Order: sequence, then structure tokens, then C-alpha cells
Amino acid sequence: MVEAALALAADGGPVAVSVREAARRAGVSPGAPFRHFASRDALLAAAAAEAQRRFRSEIDVALSACPGDAPLLRFRALGLAYVRWAVRNPAHFEIISTASLFDHDASGAVSDDNAEVITMTERLLAEAAARDELGNVDLKAVQIAGRALVYGLARMKIDGHLPRWGVAPDEMERMAERAIDVFVDGISRR
Repeated sequence: MVEAALALAADGGPVAVSVREAARRAGVSPGAPFRHFASRDALLAAAAAEAQRRFRSEIDVALSACPGDAPLLRFRALGLAYVRWAVRNPAHFEIISTASLFDHDASGAVSDDNAEVITMTERLLAEAAARDELGNVDLKAVQIAGRALVYGLARMKIDGHLPRWGVAPDEMERMAERAIDVFVDGISRR
């Protein structure tokens, strides 16, 4: 049913997710799902937990390809994986990033994993500062700006803002690379 809910979200956005339709798609009798998911929110929370797991996996794979002693390179990899996954899975990203869809705080898997991604961003940029790789910058401001950059790029894509900036859908990932590189270059010690 979770896969069916994710497919419904991919087809029609998170608002298209319903317990009955997910049950129908999964080939389950209409009453059976309510033994597992008491409500749409419960199903959406389970779908969000799975989407968050996939999102985190994308980030972990990207980070595993980077040297452990290169925090700015690792931040870049995290940021690109973040945006790439959101671009390729917009409805799933919307589920895990839009608190008004369901109670994210009630879903430990979603809120804990999201907090860990934020902590990774903070930690990588703090490591860069500790290694004297950053210029004369306010670390907290850099951490917030780094998070805002990758989250903002993902939201701009999902919310349809990029065409206004002349960015075609097939250029989004390359634009994200350039934007993240501009950020990293701007905060790096020269």
C-alpha cells in the first residue's frame, strides 16, 4: 500500500493519496487497509517515511563517493544529491518537505531523518570552518544559507519558478551544480 500511495502521489501529487485508492491500486479489499492505516494521514506518514528513506539513500550514496576529509566537496555532493532527488521525485519531495500535508513531527522516521540531513549540512560546513577552508564568514549564516540554497532550488523546481529564470527542465541539475559551486566558491578561503 505504501508503494501504491507513492505512485498516487507521483501521478497526482500528495493530494491524490487516499487509503481507498491506494488499496484499490494495491489489490487489497477496501476495508482491509484501515487495519494498517487508520487514516489518510497514517498512510501518508508511511509513504513519507519510505520517501525519506529513499531520499537519504541518495544522499548517502553521493557522500560515499567523496573523500571523508573534504567537507566542502561533501557539502557539494550532499547538495547535488538533495536537489537531484527532489527534481526526479517532486511529489515525494513535497510529501517529506511540506508540513501541512500531515503531522511530520508525529512521524519519527521523517522528522529524525530530516533533522539528520540538516545536521549533516551544519557539520560539513563546521568542519570546513575548523579546517580553515572558509573565508571570513559567519558560520551560522553560512550553514543557514547552505540549507536554504539546496532546499530553495528544490522548491523552485517543484513550485514551477525556474522557467521564469530561463531554466528549462532538462537544465535544472546543471543549474543546481553551478549555483552550489557559486556558493562554495563564495564561502571558500581565497
